[in-house]
Amino acid sequence: MAYDEDAAARLRKLLAGHADVVEKKLMGGLCFMVGGHMCCVASGRGGLLVRVGRDAHARTAAEPFAKAVTMRGRVMHGYVHVTPEGYRSDAGLKTWLKRGLDFVATLPAKPSAQKKVSTKAAPKRTRAVG
Repeated sequence: MAYDEDAAARLRKLLAGHADVVEKKLMGGLCFMVGGHMCCVASGRGGLLVRVGRDAHARTAAEPFAKAVTMRGRVMHGYVHVTPEGYRSDAGLKTWLKRGLDFVATLPAKPSAQKKVSTKAAPKRTRAVG
C-alpha cells in the first residue's frame, strides 16, 4: 500500500516554514526528518507515525485514534500510530505534527548527512623519471 499522498502534501505545507526538513522514503512511507531526526511518517500502512518521545508515549497512545507502534512484535516506545480519523481536520493534523516537532526540538541537531569535502590539500604525486 502506498502512503497517504494527501496527508504527505498537508504535512509538507505545514512544514514549509521550518528549517532543516528533509523527506525520505522510509519504512514503506514518507518520513519527515527535522534536524536529522524522524518527526513523523505518512505511513505505507495507512495513518501517521508520530514521534512523541518516551515520556509522552503512554499518554498519547491512550488518546482517541492513536495506539502504540509495534514492529516485529516489539513496542516502539516514543512513537504512536494515528489513524486517518485523528488527523482528518487541519486542527487534528497540526496537533499531531506539533507533538512530533516539540519532541524533536528537545534532541540535539545531527550533523548534515551530506558528505563533507575535505579542506586538506591532496598529497602531490610525483612520477619517477627514469
